[in-house]
Amino acid sequence: MDLHVRYEGDDDPKKCTARKLERFDLAELHRSDRATPYGVVLNPHADTALSPADADVSNLVALDCSWESAGEAMFSLPGEHRALPFLVAANPVNYGNAFQLTTVEALAAGLHILGHPEHAERILAKFTWGETFLELNAEPLDRYAACENSTEVVAVQDDYLVDEETAE
Repeated sequence: MDLHVRYEGDDDPKKCTARKLERFDLAELHRSDRATPYGVVLNPHADTALSPADADVSNLVALDCSWESAGEAMFSLPGEHRALPFLVAANPVNYGNAFQLTTVEALAAGLHILGHPEHAERILAKFTWGETFLELNAEPLDRYAACENSTEVVAVQDDYLVDEETAE
């Protein structure tokens, strides 16, 4: 599966996981919507959750931008828009925060859910905290990957959201 990133360039270049993926030839960065290929677009504002039913795609696309500018209007990319289910960040900036994933975490989660866990491990191996992301999210990622469709993924996610709410 090919990884593509619509790159905004508004984050600290030294902390940018998408740029690091590009340096290692693990993802292709695109500077415009038109240059970004059609595929499954990871979009937190999407109405449909990513599920193994989306596994027949050849391109997985993420948007790399600051969380401050990641509003719904930023996701005008062509493709099938899908939201990632509940996962916890392992990156040093947002460690332990639900849904606050870096670009590489989002792509790795997508790969795992779509049936490519080895590919997910390969891209996360470039980051000191990459293995931690897989460890923190091992159970939910495996459960999401075992679902058949978006409805099942949302049902599994609801288990984690209830746990998260009771922990607060």
